[in-house]
Amino acid sequence: MWSKLFLVAAVVLFGSLFFCEAYVSYDSRGISINGQKKILISGSIHYPRSTPEMWPDLIKKAKDGGVDVIQTYVFWNGHEPEPDNYYFEGRYDLVKFIKLVQQAGLYVHLRVGPYACAEWNFGAFPIWLKYVPGISFRTDNGPFKDAMQKFTTKIVSMMKAEKLYETQGGPIILSQIENEYGPIEWELGDPAKNYVQWAAKMAVDLGTGVPWIMCKQDDAPDPIINTCNGFYCDYFYPNKPYKPKIWTEAWTGWFTEFGGAVPYRPVEDMAFSVARFFHTGGSYVNYYMYHGGTNFGRTAGGPFIATSYDYDAPIDEFGLLRQPKWGHLRDLHRAIKLCEPALLNGDHTVMTLGSSQEAHVYQTKSGACAAFLANYDEKSYATLSFWNGKHNLPPWSISILPDCKNIVYNTAMVGAQTAQMKMTTVSKDFSWNSYFEETAFHHGNLFSVVGLVEQINITRDNTDYLWYSTEVVIDSSEGFLNGGQWPVLTVLSAGHALHVFVNGELAGTAYGRLEEPRLTFSNGVNLKAGVNQIELLSIAVGLPNVGTHFETWNAGVLGPISLTGLNEGKRDLTWQKWTYQIGLKGEFLSLHTVTGSSSVEWMEGSYVSRRQPLTWYKTTFNAPDGDEPLALDMNTMSKGQIWINGQSIGRYWNEYKASGNCGTCNYAGWFDEKKCLRNCGEASQRWYHVPRSWLYPTGNLLAVFEEWGGDPSGISLVKRQVASVCADIHEWQPTLVNWQLLSSGKVDKPLRPKAHLSCSAGQKISSIKFASFGTPEGSCQNYREGSCHAFHSYDVFQRYCVGQESCTVPITPEIFGGDPCPSVMKKLSVEAICS
Repeated sequence: MWSKLFLVAAVVLFGSLFFCEAYVSYDSRGISINGQKKILISGSIHYPRSTPEMWPDLIKKAKDGGVDVIQTYVFWNGHEPEPDNYYFEGRYDLVKFIKLVQQAGLYVHLRVGPYACAEWNFGAFPIWLKYVPGISFRTDNGPFKDAMQKFTTKIVSMMKAEKLYETQGGPIILSQIENEYGPIEWELGDPAKNYVQWAAKMAVDLGTGVPWIMCKQDDAPDPIINTCNGFYCDYFYPNKPYKPKIWTEAWTGWFTEFGGAVPYRPVEDMAFSVARFFHTGGSYVNYYMYHGGTNFGRTAGGPFIATSYDYDAPIDEFGLLRQPKWGHLRDLHRAIKLCEPALLNGDHTVMTLGSSQEAHVYQTKSGACAAFLANYDEKSYATLSFWNGKHNLPPWSISILPDCKNIVYNTAMVGAQTAQMKMTTVSKDFSWNSYFEETAFHHGNLFSVVGLVEQINITRDNTDYLWYSTEVVIDSSEGFLNGGQWPVLTVLSAGHALHVFVNGELAGTAYGRLEEPRLTFSNGVNLKAGVNQIELLSIAVGLPNVGTHFETWNAGVLGPISLTGLNEGKRDLTWQKWTYQIGLKGEFLSLHTVTGSSSVEWMEGSYVSRRQPLTWYKTTFNAPDGDEPLALDMNTMSKGQIWINGQSIGRYWNEYKASGNCGTCNYAGWFDEKKCLRNCGEASQRWYHVPRSWLYPTGNLLAVFEEWGGDPSGISLVKRQVASVCADIHEWQPTLVNWQLLSSGKVDKPLRPKAHLSCSAGQKISSIKFASFGTPEGSCQNYREGSCHAFHSYDVFQRYCVGQESCTVPITPEIFGGDPCPSVMKKLSVEAICS
């Protein structure tokens, strides 16, 4: 009965709202807002992954990039760290964030979840939820459903109270319940199916007045819209013919894990996938991420997710434009919006133009027409005949014709500039103090039991650290004491990292990885006759955020633990008495804060420890001038955590070098997260974002806890800025401006494109590193002249650009002194240095 009622609602969503001034509805062609159907471009910006001071600029840059909607998860564990103890301030001020989006004239897609995944700690579930009696996550379980409904209702009620739904005059046009549940449902069977039905009804009954979606949920019940997540979603269609085709996560890159290479996605393929989605009937795409940001504090999940959540997004982690990705996608959005009348109202036909080529044409009875010409060949150009015209398409590309006649955009021909970034040192040679963290100490969080305990059950995720300590008595008659091989200590752990100390000295380290968090330590250890102290520092590196019943997954040393190489053979240490210490002494004393750091005596000058494990460091510094984003270069450190003025920057792990294949990456062909990689053999993350809003003008406290052994003298504060900008444009490359001038009658023949170069605000173009109009080869930073080169190429850019913050140069043979090779299709390649 319930599903029948909402079959009607799916066609006329919340019919009573049609008597109000504002409403949101949908049909097979798209989302309608107050009766106006729209093609919607959306971008994910997660409010806790940046600072409130950054939000207005991030939102403005998204809008300038052609984004209509800002999409975000709601982060339950940030908002309810303890039961009924709610927090909506600072980076978690959700209402402020949404109101800023509204002030910018954009819409909001609120993914309430409340499960988020998002590579966020515990999938954004609060840790206390794990300990609710009788609970089982994300299934037909009473305690879980009660908690989920309570929090979902809390968020919806807050949005209503602030009048933030579109039906109230606010910006929220879509909501999401659950998240990527389809694969879990497939594993869990009937209880999961019941849960999906319950979650959908619970959400709809909250009466938001806007549609709800479920992503990766093929059986989403009406009126819920099922949507697609992935690198490509052209193949996807919703489960009912009256629902719109929505892509909730178009992955702009991929996350970085400690120990993994850094993935990136070429913008040519990103644009290709989005154009392909729209030419197959899509009406809403969301870039995940549009700005990735930073996993401040201990919010990174995984485990092993890095502190940076840059995601190769159009706006980088620091809030700067990633070029050419931002600019090329902006141009794509403009081209798609020109096709909007035909896409939303026209009849769709597909024409085969070759073995790997086709045209998708949308025509309305009123005369609107838009075409997408596609070349799916991964290696070869294709010349396509279409409507009395011939069009040359690069491999793996789509050209957009908003009038079915003239190309305004091709996904593989990038007109936007490329910006190469640099990290410039602004402060170094800090005056460091150090304090050694003892391995044996007592601060109140101490207890002893026989056997081993699971780490998260003890720490409740209030710290990454749990000490396991026991004594081993060695008889003086042991053979190894007389020149034999040291006994081997073997420790099996559920993860994620482990430092082993014997009699206060570091005996070794072991750690897992994202795909396999479990680890085994097995090393010879230097034992003495008598009583030996074995101390294991077990470290969690973020809690899991995805997987079936991940709340049941373990961390910490669960054994077995054994010593071999003794006279008795093998000694099992698993079931002897172990003493446990929760957290570090430095955490207990809050050494990362101004008040806490004064509670101990620090070493200074030549006495400062270097390359020693378990060491706290502190220094002070003044905020540098300017407004460029700042970061800490931690390349000489190994593993630990960073704080600025008591606020946690996050975890660092520079000793865990990135593995992977970082060879040449061609944009053409199917993309996955392992196709295009950087940083192989280097630290997965070297620079750690320092928000300027966290700094005082003078006397900022920088505190570092180093677990493994590092050299703080190599730490520096750097600013991120543009090093150089490049343009690489064909002489007859299609442009939106050219088409607009032709269609308006202002010009009667095609105009040549222009090269636009722009440094950051406050910078100027100081020199031209390379310029060639002809047949230049290579890519930005590695250009070289080809067989054809216009002699005055450098002169033009010296005249127009040097000394300017930005410049525009038309790509015409005349300006370069004449056509250097009349019978050849030419292009311009230029690189300008910004200072």
